[in-house]
Parts: sequence; structure tokens; C-alpha cells
Amino acid sequence: MICSSKGTILIARGENSNSTPRLGLTVSSTDYANRIPTRNNPISVKTFRRSSSPSMAVETMSMGSDSSTLILTSGASGRVRVLFSMRELKRLVTIIQSLILFLLLPFRVVVWRRRTGSTVVIRDDKQERKVWSPPQIVVRKRSSGGGESGVSVSPPSVPAAVVDEEVAVRRELAIRRVLEDEGGDGSSVRDYSLFTTKRGDTLFTQSWSPLSPNHRGLVVLLHGLNEHSGRYNDFAKQLNANGFKVYGIDWIGHGGSDGLHAYVPSLDYAVTDLKSFLDKVLTENPGLPCFCIGHSTGGAIILKAMLDPKIESRVSGIALTSPAVGVQPSHPIFTVLAPIMAFLLPRYQISAANKKGMPVSRDPAALVAKYSDPLVFTGSIRVKTGYEILRITAHLQQNLNKVKVPFLVMHGTDDTVTDPNATKKLYEEASSSDKSIKLYDGLLHDLLFEPEREIIAGEILDWLNQRV
Repeated sequence: MICSSKGTILIARGENSNSTPRLGLTVSSTDYANRIPTRNNPISVKTFRRSSSPSMAVETMSMGSDSSTLILTSGASGRVRVLFSMRELKRLVTIIQSLILFLLLPFRVVVWRRRTGSTVVIRDDKQERKVWSPPQIVVRKRSSGGGESGVSVSPPSVPAAVVDEEVAVRRELAIRRVLEDEGGDGSSVRDYSLFTTKRGDTLFTQSWSPLSPNHRGLVVLLHGLNEHSGRYNDFAKQLNANGFKVYGIDWIGHGGSDGLHAYVPSLDYAVTDLKSFLDKVLTENPGLPCFCIGHSTGGAIILKAMLDPKIESRVSGIALTSPAVGVQPSHPIFTVLAPIMAFLLPRYQISAANKKGMPVSRDPAALVAKYSDPLVFTGSIRVKTGYEILRITAHLQQNLNKVKVPFLVMHGTDDTVTDPNATKKLYEEASSSDKSIKLYDGLLHDLLFEPEREIIAGEILDWLNQRV
């Protein structure tokens, strides 16, 4: 036992307290102590460290009569503060979520039992029709040769035939638009191709090539959530006019690519697909500098791909418009419920997660063109897709200092879809030696479709031209 008493340290050992030695107070140290006021004790004891050795050294300091006295403690108060720190609370939430998911695993099918089916909207230029898909429970027998036995029951989803029909309609429309495009002013050639991923999915890609054979560089465009690469047709031709060959890719579940419309089982798929597509583009065009331009979630996908040193070393720079570095749901409860709902109801469309009346452009004509486009998904966000966006933004927030690629980032200050402050944080924390930021007062989310689109495009072109 240790305590202060009239300017001395009292050390008691064993059961016989009468043989207790007393030590005079001479010096001090500074850990594990709680400070209390006193007027009677002219000295203070600031710290005490536990020691496994038989002997114990005690250090104290003489102070004036107006100083405070420190009582030695075991450090439990410090451990309590650590216990309730934000890091420990986050770990606790993660553990609780994992436990809930584990407990819900046997009951995943029950959630679907009373469902009456789902509706898939298939749109093209001429009509819109809804296809009803009845609920199904698929039972798959596992191979006994692989050491597993029994059955695996998965919840019903949109039947493959319905998804295939919807994809076929979207892909046919995307191809037709490419074939009907006569190259605008005749300065470029537009083409398309189908790219097969390592998973076996087929993605729709397209290219815009300057008529001049002397290309100055390559640009890979990545669209944002719910849209497609064809929306950047005009911007791609501006890049052509500056000598850049442009490639666009519709990521999984978007545009003319495979997958239920706007359903993203994992954004890591999109990151992996971008890496594979970049390898293909660079192999086909050796010796040319390659740049990536991404909008919103497309910008987040590019950023995560650039965290791979092998990819970052092959890319000369990236330009991002309104990147999804920081995204907040309409209510904090969605952050907690997202992993559970994404597990139970991945394809469910949750209208409550959408911020109603959220504008993306101040140009009425641009809004009409976007939301009347059959290749643009206009329904409520799917649960799994929303969760994947929250996941990738959280990952980026923790790794901003690992971004080393040269970049230009642009954001409108009135953007209500992605956070301009997160873009500032990216600029401040990134390790890139070549980085630029442009913030536009009053502009909204879709910068390349704002009335000031020519200014935005000009900034990107100037940035690219300075680096080729």
C-alpha cells in the first residue's frame, strides 16, 4: 500500500504493518496520478510505476505550500478512458454487427418467405415495361468431392432470364447509339467493344479516337453511380480534339454491362475490372501516357485502384469531379443498419435512403436529358449498392495519405450528393507531390453538365496538356 502522509511516502508490505519503513520525499515523475487540491502538504507526488523487482524506487518533488498534491493510482482511470475511446467503440459496433449477421444467417430465407415477388423495369427509347418475377428459393447441393455435404439455401433474387433480358435491352441501346454517332464534326471515330472480366461478366466499353494518328495520350473515363460512359460523349470528343484517345467503360450493373441495373454486389469488382481494363488499354497503346478521369463514385473507384502501387506507377495522373470520398446517408441509422440490410435484402430498393429533391445540375435541359435516358437508373438506390459506397468511402478516408498519383480534383461547393469538405481533406492529406484542387462556388454535383461545363472541361484539358 502506498499513500502520502505529512511529507513522507508510506510503504506497507505483508500483514505486519508495524514494520513499515518510511521514505523521505525528494524528487518526482509524471504517470498514472490523479491531482487533488490540498493546503497542508508542502510537496506533491506525481507518479508511480509498478515494478516486478523486489525493491521499489520512489521519486518525489518538494513544492510550495500553494501547490497541489497527487495521489498515486493504479492507472485504472486511463484504461477506462481507452475503453470508451472512439476506436474501441467502433470495434465494439463491428463485433456486434458481426454477431447479428451470424445469428441471422439461418433465417435469411425467412425474410423472403412472405414476399410476393419483385418487379424489374425494362426501358428503351421506345417503351417502358415492367416484368414481374415470382419469388423463388434456390437449393444448391454442394459437391461431396470437395469435402462438403448437405444443401445450401439462398434467398430468391431476380431470375437470371429476367436480368439477361434487361441487360440485352440496355446493351442493344448502347450499341445502337455508338453506331448511329457519325463522329460529330468528323474529327473523331467512335467504336465499342465487349470486355470480359476475370469473373466472366461482360462489360460494355467504347472508345473515341482522333482521326489524326499522332495521339498525344490516353484517357480512361469512369462514370458515376446510376449513369453510363455514353453520357460523356461530348467531353470525349473535346479530348479527341486535343489529341487524346479516350476509352469509356460501364461498370458492373450499369449501361450496357452485365448485372441487374444499378445493383453492385461489390465495388471491389469495379476496382478490379478497372485495373484489368487499364492493362488492356496500355498493352494496345504502348508508349503513350495514360490518364484516368472519374466522376463521383467513379472517382472513388479510380482512387482505390491508385492505392495499388503497380497500377499507380503506370498512370500519369487522374482528374476527379465531385469524387465520392465522403458520402453521408440521409440518417445516421443507415450506417449502422446498412451491413445487416445488405446481407438480408441486397437488391431491395430503399427510398428512405435517398435525399429527396437532391439536385445535381442547375441546367434544366441537362436534367431532362439525364433522367429521360433509359440507360440512366432513376429508381431508389439498392441496399447493397448503397452499402458498397459507404464501404469504399470509409476505406478511402483511412488511406488518403497513401495517394501518391498526380491529381486534379474539382468540386462544387453546393454539392449535396458528395461532400466538398472530403475533397479538401483528400487534397490536404494525399502524399502526391503534384496535386491541384478547384472549388467552384455555387456549383452542384454534375460539374460537366452544369452551365459552366466549358470552364470545367477547359480546366481538365489545360491540366492534361501540361503533362504530355
